[in-house]
Amino acid sequence: MESNRNHILIVDDDNRIRDLLKDYLSENKYIVSTAENADQAKERLKYLKFDIIILDVMMPGQNGYDLTKEIKNKVKVPIILLTAKGEVENRIKGLEIGADDYIGKPFEPKELLLRIKNIINKNNKLDLKSKHIVGSAEIDLNKMTVSLNNKVRKINNTEKKVLVEMLSNLGTTFSREEIGKISGIGQERSIDVMITRLRQKIEINPKNPKYLQTIRGSGYVLWVE
Repeated sequence: MESNRNHILIVDDDNRIRDLLKDYLSENKYIVSTAENADQAKERLKYLKFDIIILDVMMPGQNGYDLTKEIKNKVKVPIILLTAKGEVENRIKGLEIGADDYIGKPFEPKELLLRIKNIINKNNKLDLKSKHIVGSAEIDLNKMTVSLNNKVRKINNTEKKVLVEMLSNLGTTFSREEIGKISGIGQERSIDVMITRLRQKIEINPKNPKYLQTIRGSGYVLWVE
């Protein structure tokens, strides 16, 4: 299964650092955009959606602290601050204004990569206690129920495991083999039967599914509007 590629924005007035990080993160399968100052960063944010922002604190014009506050007031996106200053008070200031992490220059690109992965994994972790909307259906993973058209249907543990993975990876195609590993079901026919049952619970028209779709020759995918 190929996971979705995350889009990262690097904001730093140092061309060398900007190019180095872009090359390194691109090699590690991230989509990378760059900006050399706050104005360019805000222009990128108008038209593009980012999964994380790597932001230098010391830049000409608007600094990283002020830009962090401005971004956090408008968009819910994780921010890692970069700075040559390693003092504790500067690190605390960055976290107080909403930054998600902080790394002092100089640093190893691999360390930054690990911090990026930790933040993205944390943000992608599905909240099992909250309710999830798929079309007209409301899925409650905690109570293990699906509500649709004033009817409440139960889901079993196997169906829950598959829904957790699909809701955590919307738009990702799961092969029957992958679904079998997730659910513990060995036979392809049994997997198809389980998907049919799930469609009957979450789709208004299970025979013509809109959300839990078959990708011919590949497997199944869950979409949410």
